[in-house]
Amino acid sequence: MPLSPGDDYLIHQFPEPIDTVFTGDRHFYDRYYFNMHGSDDSLFMVFGMGQYPNLGVTDAFVTVSHGDHQVTVRASRELGSDRMDTSVGPLKVEVIEGLRKLRMTCDENEWGLSLDITFTAMTEALAEPKSMTYVGQRQTQNTYRLAHVGSYEGWLEVDGERYEITPDRWMGARDHSWGVRHGVGEPEPKGIGGKIHPDMSMGFFHNWLPIQFDDHMVKITIDNDHAGRRILEEAVKLYNLGDDREPEHLGRPEIDITYFPGTREVEKAEIWFSGDGASDLRITTTPLRTVYLKAGSGYMYDGYWGHGVWQGADLKVEGVDTPIGAPVERIDIALLNETLCRHETNDGRVGYGMHENLAAGLYLPFGWTSPDAVAE
Repeated sequence: MPLSPGDDYLIHQFPEPIDTVFTGDRHFYDRYYFNMHGSDDSLFMVFGMGQYPNLGVTDAFVTVSHGDHQVTVRASRELGSDRMDTSVGPLKVEVIEGLRKLRMTCDENEWGLSLDITFTAMTEALAEPKSMTYVGQRQTQNTYRLAHVGSYEGWLEVDGERYEITPDRWMGARDHSWGVRHGVGEPEPKGIGGKIHPDMSMGFFHNWLPIQFDDHMVKITIDNDHAGRRILEEAVKLYNLGDDREPEHLGRPEIDITYFPGTREVEKAEIWFSGDGASDLRITTTPLRTVYLKAGSGYMYDGYWGHGVWQGADLKVEGVDTPIGAPVERIDIALLNETLCRHETNDGRVGYGMHENLAAGLYLPFGWTSPDAVAE
């Protein structure tokens, strides 16, 4: 394995060059995620970049829900031997100050979406509970993730309209996760996995909410299996940088979701907390605008484009334009949804942030006994 510029940093974890990861599992990944909004429903942006060392690929995308459509610019290239190179065609992420300030750029292109914005953290980075899942004896997920909220500054252009991004209004969340998570790269043969975990026999119910208030973040994770059994959870209140108050654990997070009829897309939700010593905080969420990650970002492999999928060229750059109609008209793209919401609490606070939601396959607590079942 060749040396790279990263090998000159004192960051090695085992006796191999830094480009060599701890496992040969093809599903190893290392990924940035950012979202940004103007504290209203004017637009919602998601930017992502991942490296897949055991697949030899890196890719990135930016997607913006604006007006009546969602526009995406995406790029993929050969990873090469320099993991310090965090650029993919017109898309780039630059770490200005670790865990504090990062810059994203998308150069001008034929699809009319470009930006130069900088994220500045408003809270410490929160280390989430580690995710580990198995199918049979095989580990299918072993990941670590940090997340926090902050402000943005710079500019963004979309549909011929330029937005001046100022930190008094433009907010959002970011995460950085890495490890093994199945679902990256080209699909592998099922083998005996088809017997252990046959298609459509299971389901996954996922809710991830980094909610930003003036002086703190409330971070909630709820992951359940198809039967409603809790897989992973987190509910913590984290104060802004400069505030010496300790993080507050709120209890076991619970959620009640109302879906648009005929869909699995969230119309509204209410969150509260249970267990000994649980907070009496209740949060009501009102969706403002959604980015559908199935619509071209690569999070959902469509037989052509997906995270870590080799595109057969040293560099490939594309644009995707997806119309957004009524809820029942967008059912084909509404699976893994990044839903920007206005969050109101029972003590009179108002905050903004994303409700990432996914209800895939079966989910028995809702009476969804088939993968195509929807809300009535």
